Amino acid sequence: MTAFEHTEGFRIIRQWMEEKRMSPFTFQTETWRKFGNGYSGMVVAPTGFGKTFSVFLALVSDFLSHPEKYKKGLKMIWITPLRSLSKDIAKAMQEAIDEIGLDWVVGVRNGDTDPKVRQQQVKNMPEILVVTPESIHLLLGQKNHNKFFQNLHCVVVDEWHELLGSKRGVMIELAVSQLRKYNPKLKIWGITATIGNLDEAHEVLIPYDIKKTTVKAKEHKKIDIIPVFPDEVEILPWAGHLGAKLADKIVPIILNSKSTIVFTNTRSQSEMWYQLLLDVHPDFAGQIAIHHSSIDAHLRIWIEENLSSGKLKAVVSTSSLDLGIDFKPVDTVIQIGSSKGVARFLQRAGRSGHSPFETSTIYCVPTHSLELIEVAALKEAVKQKVIEPREPQVLCFDVLVQFLMTLAVGDGFYPDEVYERIKKVYTFREMMEEEWKSILDFLTIGGSALKSYQEYHKVTVMEDGIFKVTSRRIAMLHRMNMGVIVSDAMMKVKFISGGYIGMIEEYFISKLKKEEKFILAGRVLEVAMIKEMTVYVRAAKGKALVPSYLGGRLPLSSNLSHFLREKLSNALNPKASEKELKFLHPLLVNQEKRSHIPKEDEFLVELIKTREGYHLFMYPFEGRLVHEVMAALIAYRISKLAPISFSMAMNDYGFELFSDKEIPLHEGNLSRVLSRDNLMNDVISSINSAEMARRKFRDIAVISGMVIQNFPGQQRSNKSLQSSAGLIFKVLEDHDPNHFLVRQAYTEVFNMQLQEQRLVEAFKRIESSKIVLKYSHTFTPLSFPIKIDSLRQTLSSEGLDARIQQLIKQSNK
Repeated sequence: MTAFEHTEGFRIIRQWMEEKRMSPFTFQTETWRKFGNGYSGMVVAPTGFGKTFSVFLALVSDFLSHPEKYKKGLKMIWITPLRSLSKDIAKAMQEAIDEIGLDWVVGVRNGDTDPKVRQQQVKNMPEILVVTPESIHLLLGQKNHNKFFQNLHCVVVDEWHELLGSKRGVMIELAVSQLRKYNPKLKIWGITATIGNLDEAHEVLIPYDIKKTTVKAKEHKKIDIIPVFPDEVEILPWAGHLGAKLADKIVPIILNSKSTIVFTNTRSQSEMWYQLLLDVHPDFAGQIAIHHSSIDAHLRIWIEENLSSGKLKAVVSTSSLDLGIDFKPVDTVIQIGSSKGVARFLQRAGRSGHSPFETSTIYCVPTHSLELIEVAALKEAVKQKVIEPREPQVLCFDVLVQFLMTLAVGDGFYPDEVYERIKKVYTFREMMEEEWKSILDFLTIGGSALKSYQEYHKVTVMEDGIFKVTSRRIAMLHRMNMGVIVSDAMMKVKFISGGYIGMIEEYFISKLKKEEKFILAGRVLEVAMIKEMTVYVRAAKGKALVPSYLGGRLPLSSNLSHFLREKLSNALNPKASEKELKFLHPLLVNQEKRSHIPKEDEFLVELIKTREGYHLFMYPFEGRLVHEVMAALIAYRISKLAPISFSMAMNDYGFELFSDKEIPLHEGNLSRVLSRDNLMNDVISSINSAEMARRKFRDIAVISGMVIQNFPGQQRSNKSLQSSAGLIFKVLEDHDPNHFLVRQAYTEVFNMQLQEQRLVEAFKRIESSKIVLKYSHTFTPLSFPIKIDSLRQTLSSEGLDARIQQLIKQSNK
């Protein structure tokens, strides 16, 4: 036995686990030992292996062994990305603490917490506090907040892989830097599932020169990936129509399972599948539910509790149920359509068989036949343990401005002391002194461009040099608008007779007329009236629109793209044993016959002439977001060869440029159009980057407090926010074009929207590939789904069905 195993803390924990017929994993005891020896670190383990207990019980064990080191009050802050996770985590911790025999309290503090409970916490902090990133910043904005944290031993960031790469992750980095001010010996622990850039993830969370370690679980979760095949393979596939046919096949899976989560990628898709399942099997009424972020929080909590207790047979969900500590009854997961990434797929698969020794079972349901190739690609990625990295964001000045305002609203800050601390934070390592001075200038007088406007004079420099907010109104508005998630303006949906249903995006409702019907939370609703930011509705029946949400498009990850190209390349190889490829054989043969199946070192271009006009299809397999930029770029380059205008369409596999004029492309000039030369300059010319930056600036303006979104009793509309942000952007572009927030807007456009790095890599690959140009008079299996997506934007569902049948007839001639 090691010295650690002789400690009082380990003995008590071990005894408690034995009473519950549990035994610790090696990675758990290793975490407890390292924690006791003063280490910070990262715990890496698959879903369902007790990552929560690894760090939480480390604190309990250390306290039981060395109670003299601990003083009264808050000992651990546990940061989690989702409010819905907080309750589960706190409940599991409190049960363990009570059974072990400690008199500690585990508290929860987030937007759903009762104000009375929050006030009680301020007077008397619990020993462990479970918070969201936003809640910890709200605590830092309170007067005399250092009293909460003076006896704090550890801060834990749960699901770090979900937060890394987002501005909420940056919020955590800044909060941790502030907490270290009160206790330089503070332990920092991250908990993560497997991630492609683990060392970088570790460095971002713990960039400090302290004792640190990584503890990895040796155990691996077994995953059974089962494709759901249609009855027949369609030679010309298209997205979205397989649902009704495959719903029949999903019903028996749900009936044969204790309980099931049906994952979709978008809120609109979840509403649609919930209706489909009820239509196909009406007995599901009362046994299945729908869960997404736009549904009323009370209803979501009820669904989570009834899924946990096994009362619900199935829940149709978006990523709102991706994370969680314990849904034991869920033995089956169904993924509708592509998961778009390996990490997301593993996270969702791990929600079933949620204990270490059970196999996770996940059924993959294609929304069109070609997605079965993605299933084969996913299997290969899982087999090879290739998981996407999460790129950390850097120089997010809007988040820094908000953080400094938080400190100024609380006890104030001395710039030199804070600068020294912030320069150690990973995100702001590269910040220059002149940028820091511009930020301070911005906080105090609005900077050179806005100094004439009194509302931007927010922070006062006091006589002793401390920066403080002295206006109660400014402080109140800051607290009301804290956070970095800027969604498109959401409107409340209420029954005209009373009763709250959920939220819906303003842009969708703005297109509806009075008495038009739409679906929310699985209910058919009729618009009665719209007043301010609330839609009043009546219950209705019959056909209704499924809301579309602007935030619904997930990009295909680069890892999945790679395996997708690899599987497609070998699809017709007689040795290809994957059952997905065998099933798709007729479709793949048809693609080869009409055009070509690109090998890994090839790039396929199709020129198709139909009675409607001329179609150019290209297949980078890089995901919709990259294709959006590529389509604009290629259209721009072709228009330089001859004056021609295009309409565009794209999916995750490729894109279409359509014109009524002949497209001047041939083998002689194709490589020039696909060249990497002058790439980003041509991208800037092909898109309106200033307009994109102006739109991106809206979020930055809201986060930095330039534009106020929420006022007491009201929320500003999307149109109003965009208008205010647009005016400020124009003022800054004209008078201070080098403003740090304007530069940030352009950087975010290039890194996130234009995916600059991935675009450059794609063109490198194309440049080293053999370009294969094929001509055709009919659509091919690869081009057909892209064509249908372009028609979907202009035709009603009835008109689309008729048009699809017509195109299939023409293509089969």
